[in-house]
Amino acid sequence: MSHAARALRRALRSTLWACAAAGALAFAGSAAAQKTQLLVYTALETDQLKAYQEAFNKVEPNIEIKWVRDSTGVVIAKLLAEKANPQADVIWGVAASGLALFDQQGMLEPYAPINLDAIMSQYRDKKSPPAWWGMDVYGATVCFNTVEAQKRGIPKPETWKDLLKPAYKGQVVMPNPASSGTGYFDVVAWLQMFGDDGGKGGGWKYMDALHENIAQYTHSGSKPCNMAAAGEFVVGISFEYRGHSNKAKGAPIDLVFPKEGLGWDLEAFAIHKGTKKLAAAKKLADWASSKDAMILYGKNFAITAQPGVAPKLANIPADYESRLIKMDFTYSASNRERILAEWNKRYNAKSEPRR
Repeated sequence: MSHAARALRRALRSTLWACAAAGALAFAGSAAAQKTQLLVYTALETDQLKAYQEAFNKVEPNIEIKWVRDSTGVVIAKLLAEKANPQADVIWGVAASGLALFDQQGMLEPYAPINLDAIMSQYRDKKSPPAWWGMDVYGATVCFNTVEAQKRGIPKPETWKDLLKPAYKGQVVMPNPASSGTGYFDVVAWLQMFGDDGGKGGGWKYMDALHENIAQYTHSGSKPCNMAAAGEFVVGISFEYRGHSNKAKGAPIDLVFPKEGLGWDLEAFAIHKGTKKLAAAKKLADWASSKDAMILYGKNFAITAQPGVAPKLANIPADYESRLIKMDFTYSASNRERILAEWNKRYNAKSEPRR
C-alpha cells in the first residue's frame, strides 16, 4: 500500500471515530433533553424526601423532582401568593385542608390516578375526578418528657384540659397554626370539639387558658416534640410521626393521645392547574397513589389512605384511627383566614421569631 493510500485510510478512520463520538454525544444530549423536571411544592419531612424520590425514579427515571420544601403554613401562603403566576407543577405532601382551600380558589387540576379506587373515600376529595387525594394521616400527639417531669413533680396528662392545670405553666410548647399544619389542625379540632362561635366559643376559652401555660409557639410541627425530647420543656404538642421517631431513637418521652379526641389532617397530593408538564405530573400522581408508595408512607405513619398497608407502629395505640375526631376540611378551608386572624390577635406574642 502506498504512503498516500495509508494516509487516506488513517484520515478516513479518524473521521469515522469523530462521527461515532459525535453521535454518542448527540444521543446522550438527546437522552438528557428527554428528562422532564417537575417543580414539587411540599411540606414532607426532610428525612422522607429522599426515599420517596428514589423509589419514584426507579419507575420513572426520566422525571426529575425539584423540591420546594417548607412548613405547611409557609407552603400554603407561598402558593396563594403565586396564584396569578403559578410556579409549582405538583403539590405533594401538603395538608388536605390546604388543598381544599386551593380547590376553592380554582388552583388545582382534577385527575383520577390509576390507583384511586384503592384509596378510602374518607381520605380523598369527593368530586369525580378528584382535585386532591390523601397519602397518609398525621394526628395530634403530646410528647411528654418523663425525666424532666419527675424532676419537677409534673403529672402525666391524659386529656387536653389537663394541660390547663397550674403544674404545666411555662412547660408547654405547641406549633403556631399560621405556619404549621399540625398547629392548625389542633386549633380547628379544639374549635370543633369545644365550640367556635366566632371567637366567643368554648374552643377559644380553652386556648385562652392554655395560652397561660404556653412557653412558646414554634413555626414547625416537629419542633415541640424535639424540644420535649431534648428536655427543654416537659410537654410538646406535636404529631405522631415525630413522637414515634423520637421515642424510637431513645428519647425519654411518653406519647399521650388525649382522651377527648385527636385533631388530624392528611398529607395529600394534587396537580397544580396550568402546569406545562401535565403528562409527567400525572405519572407522578399514578406512582404516588400506588401500593408501593403507600408502603413507604406506612413506614412513617400509622394510617395510610390505602387500608391494610401500614404495619403496626410501636408506641402508637392499635385503636389510634378510632380516636381521630371527624374533621371538616371544608370548614378548615373556608374559615382559615378568620381563625388565623383571631388566633394571631390573641396569642401571637409568644411565637418564636420567624427565620
